[in-house]
Amino acid sequence: MDIKLTEEEKIKILNSDDIYGIMQKILLRENKIDQNREHFWVIGLENNNRILFIELISLGTVNKTFAEPMEVFSFALQKRAVKIILCHNHPSGELKPSEADKDVSDKLIQVGIIVNTEVIDHLIISTKSYLSFSDTGLLGELKKSTKYVPKYVLEKRIKKEATEIAKRNEKIEIAKELKRKGIDEQTISESTGLSLEEVEKLRVKKK
Repeated sequence: MDIKLTEEEKIKILNSDDIYGIMQKILLRENKIDQNREHFWVIGLENNNRILFIELISLGTVNKTFAEPMEVFSFALQKRAVKIILCHNHPSGELKPSEADKDVSDKLIQVGIIVNTEVIDHLIISTKSYLSFSDTGLLGELKKSTKYVPKYVLEKRIKKEATEIAKRNEKIEIAKELKRKGIDEQTISESTGLSLEEVEKLRVKKK
């Protein structure tokens, strides 16, 4: 269900406080009917972080909600959102993320990478406060997870990392050889692309 927003609510999101200010009002409004059920919303953003839409994806139970990737991203892709924020409430008022909350976030983050629609935060809210996955560092941790990364993507990523390591090692060997020949460190840095600090740390025996 698409949440109707006033022009004042279609603001540019600068931080998690901004999004909570809007979602708190929506939660209070929807709580009149389903106050004991978890709600899961998706907030779509333009490139400049201005809100495109807020969509209620699902209504769950008192302690569980459901967020299928197809439901989460279909509206975002239709509206051409370049990034999204996930948001759901805990009727109990307890804001600590459950393992299920972390797991669904992990899955949606990886799907977002594939469809080029980045998940930039996940808020757990109550009528009085909220917790931001981004602010607490949890979003960053989940982005490093490989649990839901498709095998072909993981293989491509490993291959890319291996290639980058090989290129870096080649630069280091070239820098060492130039250093042995007495070439000044600034020139070596400019020639190899290594930082001056990296070049200075190289230990070699000059010829």
